[in-house]
Amino acid sequence: MQPEHRPQQARSGTPPQAPQDDVRQPGATGGGSAAPADTERHLRRAQFLRDLAQARRLRDRVQPRRARAARYRQAMRMRAFRS
Repeated sequence: MQPEHRPQQARSGTPPQAPQDDVRQPGATGGGSAAPADTERHLRRAQFLRDLAQARRLRDRVQPRRARAARYRQAMRMRAFRS
């Protein structure tokens, strides 16, 4: 949940103008298309996560002992939450 944006009061005592971008039409729904910047960010993040998973698989393949120890530690962590 993102914090609500509250513009600061101007020093002259007059309230600041509301930005026009944040105004939504009464009948509009938020389920439309995302902004281009958001779409680009999601694509970059998805690519990063794919690369990260690939790097982990490679590391597990070239260092099997370390991977086995990591799996064991993860299993112990999960076991602690079951009881």
